[in-house]
Amino acid sequence: MAVDFSTLAREYSGELYFNDTIEHLAVRMAYSTDASVYQEMPAGVAIPKDAADIQRLIAFAGKQGLTLVPRTAGTSLAGQVVSHGLIVDVSKYLNAVLEVNPQEKWVRVQPGVVRDDLNALLKPMGLMFGPETSTSSRAMIGGMIGNNSCGLHSRIWGNTRDNLLEVTVLLADGTEMIFGPVDAETARQQHRVYSEILSIIEDGTNQSLIATNFPKRSVTRRNSGYALDSLVDQLNHSGRINLSHLIAGSEGTLCFVTEAKLKLIDLPPKEVGMVAIHCTSLQEALQANLIAVQSGCAASELVDHVILTQALGNAGQVQNRSFLVGEPNSILMVEYFDNSSDGLRQKCDTLIAALTTAGIGYAYPVLTGDETKTAWDLRKAGLGLLRNLKGDAQPVNLVEDCAVAVEDLPAYIGELESLLSRRDTPYSIYAHAGDGELHVEPMIDLKSASGQQLFKDILTETAALIKKYKGSLSGEHGDGRLRGQFIPVVMGPEVYDLFKQVKNIFDVQGVFNKGKITGTPDMLTSLRYSGKGHAEKERGPSTVFDFSAEEGILRLTEKCSGSGDCRKTHITGGTMCPSFMATRNEKDTTRARANVLRQYLTTRPEIIGKGKEADIVKDVLDLCLACKGCQTECPSSVDVTKLRAEFLYHYQKENGISFRTRMVGAFSQQMKLASAVAPIYNFLGRNRFFRRMINRVLGFHVDRSLPEVAGLTVKDWHMRRGRVGDRASAGTIKPGKTVYLFCDEFTNYNGAETGKKTILLLERLGYTVIIPEHTDSGRSYLSKGMLMEARVCAVQNVNALYDLIGEETPLVGIEPSAILSFRDEYKSLLDGDLQKKAEVLSRHVYLFEEWFHREMERGNVGQSSFITSGRRIILHGHCHQKALSSMHVASDILSLPKNFSVRVLPTGCCGMAGSFGYEREHFDVSMKIGDLVLFPAIKGEPETTIIAASGTSCRHQVKDGTGRKALHPAEILFEALC
Repeated sequence: MAVDFSTLAREYSGELYFNDTIEHLAVRMAYSTDASVYQEMPAGVAIPKDAADIQRLIAFAGKQGLTLVPRTAGTSLAGQVVSHGLIVDVSKYLNAVLEVNPQEKWVRVQPGVVRDDLNALLKPMGLMFGPETSTSSRAMIGGMIGNNSCGLHSRIWGNTRDNLLEVTVLLADGTEMIFGPVDAETARQQHRVYSEILSIIEDGTNQSLIATNFPKRSVTRRNSGYALDSLVDQLNHSGRINLSHLIAGSEGTLCFVTEAKLKLIDLPPKEVGMVAIHCTSLQEALQANLIAVQSGCAASELVDHVILTQALGNAGQVQNRSFLVGEPNSILMVEYFDNSSDGLRQKCDTLIAALTTAGIGYAYPVLTGDETKTAWDLRKAGLGLLRNLKGDAQPVNLVEDCAVAVEDLPAYIGELESLLSRRDTPYSIYAHAGDGELHVEPMIDLKSASGQQLFKDILTETAALIKKYKGSLSGEHGDGRLRGQFIPVVMGPEVYDLFKQVKNIFDVQGVFNKGKITGTPDMLTSLRYSGKGHAEKERGPSTVFDFSAEEGILRLTEKCSGSGDCRKTHITGGTMCPSFMATRNEKDTTRARANVLRQYLTTRPEIIGKGKEADIVKDVLDLCLACKGCQTECPSSVDVTKLRAEFLYHYQKENGISFRTRMVGAFSQQMKLASAVAPIYNFLGRNRFFRRMINRVLGFHVDRSLPEVAGLTVKDWHMRRGRVGDRASAGTIKPGKTVYLFCDEFTNYNGAETGKKTILLLERLGYTVIIPEHTDSGRSYLSKGMLMEARVCAVQNVNALYDLIGEETPLVGIEPSAILSFRDEYKSLLDGDLQKKAEVLSRHVYLFEEWFHREMERGNVGQSSFITSGRRIILHGHCHQKALSSMHVASDILSLPKNFSVRVLPTGCCGMAGSFGYEREHFDVSMKIGDLVLFPAIKGEPETTIIAASGTSCRHQVKDGTGRKALHPAEILFEALC
């Protein structure tokens, strides 16, 4: 039955997407899946602005027979937020911290508050909210309540239920209730929900059923069904009841949480250390775990060889393996806190002694302080890293959340391994060994019917194992639509009937997340793949880029695990994803772009770029700034920049290229013409009237300043000095002291002073600088999906430079986006011998900062060449620099002059991103991105502070956003010469 949204749209103040327009379909497709294997198009997506909006949605759903699905970050692994109903996303507007009481150690928040952001606010008070999921940089309190999230340190900090004091909720009839601790008699008088729940848990027969069928007491992670056992314990021990503990873990099926009061704890002791136990087998690691949990550790987490191997292929994680000794089969990360370094060392030494005595492990490196963070980053990236495996058989969330008592873990895992071996199914095992909950990820091909049957068979057999060990079907990820049908198997039909009674007491009409926990459809319903020889098993479309390393363009989109790393806020930091940080719209995440493109490609369009479906993809890709943050910050390395460029190429091939796109693509040609009349061009650009007129014609925002152009370009200036290409005599080429400078189009025309000072700096330091014959980098073409034009540039540059460039005669570039094209796009834009040449050439291509750092390490450049007076520098990194290079080299070279202090700003993207920040429709988002961190950081600095930024676009954005001038590191070093 079609849902009539017209009445709701008239009275509702939030955002609402429900029809079949491009914009609405794009949003609905973005919300059709989560981090699970399920996918279902929702009837609509609502983004309420306040609790009153949610009340309107509840009333509307009741009248329309619609179910509401509360959603925050959407990282559910069991399909909790996938539904044909109305998705209600509270992450954008209901994200306020309402009240903090440091004395009584509690905080009151709305459900869209991000856990790590909350703790950043609380840290100066010496407090924190304890539960710490691996997704804590984007996990929100509402979702953590829904799943009763636990996390790495639940052994000492507990789960969400343990730290939940009360919740404010809206019931199915719109009534607002506050569920907190209350004595049973008082509760009966307050609302029928209390009296009816009490009638269940006070019944002796029911208490016996609960005691017999729920997980045994030593299973600390229990999140299957509804937490009736917790209520029984409360009632019997204190005569009181706190229904917030029932709401925790209820997956949004009972009511709608609008506020939560959370218990806070003191920050952990300042000294932190980890023993990384290296084991030769998984069972050895599990035996080590039994010793570790008896030692009073704060956490005991396992990482297996599959994840350790996968980390080698991820640029962002390979460095996090640096603590490994050899190639262990498994490592157990055991962490301790202490108030003193001596006390910490004693705890670590005691554990190592116990392990040595037991003959367990072969290496025990001890990490302390910030060293532990890199190890935890590796552990937290486990799910995403597994998505980089080749082939159709991919890791699936299936039995990853089953939990048993720690003492039963070796035997349970042994049986589970036997089960998987009998079915010839590879797997990975990692995570919460110290809590008896290991994430077991079988590799299954869900695109085939046989794979889907295997998927169900493994869970069926595992459910029997969980019942045998009296464990929990779900530890922290929830039952959702994945495991719901097995609750009666594990906990018995009588207990399942109690759960149905609970659901009916709260929500007899199914207003809230119908079909989760109770009344769950078969687990094979609404999978992403049909399992019927679907098109996704066919070869993907022909592409310009070489996607063979990713097994095709479709497979690259499929690598998205949905883990939501791209939903980090600017408070957490990082580059990915700048547009989401500004808009807080799911549609603007890397995840949404990959998922919508996957859904489109899975339909196997005959021609990419035609029709309404292609328009939807284009709409979702619109705010991608091509920052490349997803290459390293996405644990699955889903390169949306590459996907976007490829799609735009095909779309424009079918629909034509706009005037503005052609103008931007041919940037260097425009700048060449402008350079010929530089005084006139610069005068017009500085004049407000003419600038606004020019911008309107080009489709740029009227308030964006135009880049000034040099009358004497870098190449012309250098040529007059007899130092370009063939004009350089062979005698000037000195191995180790000759630099081939890639004079990119942006530096040549718009950053000429930067280019000239770079050359003069190197010459003053004793280097011969040669600008070889080369063409443009092709960056402006790449940014606009004009791949054939970009390929021409790549071909010319590789052919021109291949025989010149080597280890002792490197190619050095000033502008990150240009020079790093050699390292990135060129290698997949070319084919055959040219691709091989591009690969070889890329090894000898350096960003200026990288090359200068190399020369410092070789002793060729030292402090003696620079002044000794003090300078304060704040450094903003270019997005491509952060993704494909390193910020520490830039910081190091700027710290070379004695008494220079450098602070690397915790910025993401500046917001300009080439032409993005100029474009009329993108200007506001561009400036909002800059306003997140970059602009406030600069405005907070005195005028004497030097602002460093490598990117031409970054320096332009700084000028427009703050009125300050930023300098390239090479300029700063030139000015600092003695």
